[in-house]
Amino acid sequence: MKNKESSLTSLISAFGRAYHSNYDTPKIFDDFIARDLITQKEFSHIRENMIKGIQFFNKEIAKKLEHHPDEILKWITQVQLSPTPLARAAYCENVLLHEISLGLTQYVILGAGLDTFCFRHPELNDSLEVFEVDYPATQDSKKIRLANANYQNSENLHFVSMDFTKDFTIQSLVEECFMPNRKTFFSFLGVSYYLTKEENANLINKLFTKVPSGSSIVFDYADDKLFEEKGMSNRVQNMVKMASASGEPMKSCFTYDEMEEMLENSDLLIYEHLSPISINNQFFRNRTDYLSAFETIHYIHAVKQ
Repeated sequence: MKNKESSLTSLISAFGRAYHSNYDTPKIFDDFIARDLITQKEFSHIRENMIKGIQFFNKEIAKKLEHHPDEILKWITQVQLSPTPLARAAYCENVLLHEISLGLTQYVILGAGLDTFCFRHPELNDSLEVFEVDYPATQDSKKIRLANANYQNSENLHFVSMDFTKDFTIQSLVEECFMPNRKTFFSFLGVSYYLTKEENANLINKLFTKVPSGSSIVFDYADDKLFEEKGMSNRVQNMVKMASASGEPMKSCFTYDEMEEMLENSDLLIYEHLSPISINNQFFRNRTDYLSAFETIHYIHAVKQ
């Protein structure tokens, strides 16, 4: 999102994680700290705006549930807001923790927002250096929220302020104690669709030019049905419309072959690819609520040769 809007974007994402941690069972991804970073006033404000916006998402549901605001919020959160952020975070951290068990010591989060990995895993403070990359406004907001919630920053957490979609350099990480000669894991979640194909390719190439073989990245991307698929209750179409209305339209979608070629050009091989069907089977199977994998969104773990 735009710099001035970045804090709001991260706040809404944190709201979705907090809602899931507090109200949904079973858990796909339990961010039990997210709620601490949102004030009661903010939580209530987002809740009310979501409920009031039900007409945009689905007029039939709005009519059916007009006297049940909590169920409206559950519907919007589980159908529209949370499925992709929850499942991609769960997938990414599963891969990350496996890499750590193999000796990984550096983790770079692109578009970190109100990520809470460091605070949920204090046992890694002495063995993993974490670099959170995001807009200065988002990071300033996060630091204030952490202080207000009485969370102390550990020495292994490094804030790197920049618009990484345009101005990324490894040198900016090096200035915050990043070691380019060490195997590194990157997460790049919820961003690729807002960049052009060329911008995605250029960024990934910059990320992996100097880091050693075995370094890897997990990210999500939209497939070539993005602009024609409506999705359950029109949620894919709603997602595209909301992005456009916010002034930050979705710009790119890929076939698998296009994605494979782009990664190969940066000397990366696809180690694992999860389609929407695979994501649903892995993270949403046998649920009795509204949660299900988002149509058109795929996850990839790619490794430098």
